Amino acid sequence: MRNVSPPTTALADDTPADLATALRTGPFHVALRAAIAARRLPLQRVRHHLARAGVNVGVTSLSYWQQGARRPQRPESLRAVRALEEILQLPEESLIRLLARADERTDTERPAARSYRSLVEASDVLQSLIADLGSPLDGGLHTIGHHERIRIGPRRELLGRDSQHVVRAHTDGIDRYLAIHHGDPGCAPEHMEVRALENCRTGRVRWHHDTGVLVAELLFDARLRAGDTHLFCYGFEDGTAGTSAEYVRGFSFTGGQYALQVRFAEDALPARCHRFTQRSTAAPRLGRQELTLSGSHRSVHLVEPQVRAGLIGIGWDWE
Repeated sequence: MRNVSPPTTALADDTPADLATALRTGPFHVALRAAIAARRLPLQRVRHHLARAGVNVGVTSLSYWQQGARRPQRPESLRAVRALEEILQLPEESLIRLLARADERTDTERPAARSYRSLVEASDVLQSLIADLGSPLDGGLHTIGHHERIRIGPRRELLGRDSQHVVRAHTDGIDRYLAIHHGDPGCAPEHMEVRALENCRTGRVRWHHDTGVLVAELLFDARLRAGDTHLFCYGFEDGTAGTSAEYVRGFSFTGGQYALQVRFAEDALPARCHRFTQRSTAAPRLGRQELTLSGSHRSVHLVEPQVRAGLIGIGWDWE
């Protein structure tokens, strides 16, 4: 049986003053950074100690945590924070308490993080909804260009999104496209509105309340032959969930150009924005790059010349 050290309940007498202050006043990332510096442990060694304790956290995540770029929220991440308290010889609950303090908001709801399990469930539901509408996974269409505009409202909520889509048929007889919307946690897809804006009209609509997934059939006025192109515009009115913290778009296949723009309400501007990519929902987020908020348009954007299978998105921090 492995010996386990008793939990620390007080700081040692030789604790650096900056660490003692950070643990008392926070914020979390400052305290974590000061604790790691005080123990003189490189992040790779911290990750190694966590792995020995049965918790797997990447160096990138640890770096984001101590920079304040992201905050641990999922159960596995919180387990890692408790292990860090022991590894860094900190009082029990000292880091957890700072996280809890940061999460106490009186003016708005904290953005709910989507767990890997919830994303997998949403993927399974999506396949079921698509099958119910009798469409192949790619719908017989190849994306040439896709421009999405995301609107964030004054309550920091996802108000909606508008899409301009250019596709090319790779088989004959294509007369529709299945548009997918995945709302933020706590949303009500049954209260969302599908808008067919240009060169399409709304057909059947299916949704799943628990996962927040909605699939809308957009009908074209004519059948496309293989090689034909089609430009159409559509949108979703949402506004049914709480505070939004990111927008992620998944791609099952390689495709053409993708542009994503996120626009914020004038009286609800984020503190920071960044882009990221993921090879899959289970993979770590890569390619993090800070984005500058445009003062005139209150928006940020990214452009991917040719998308690959995986996920790409924009995230933002409100504080």
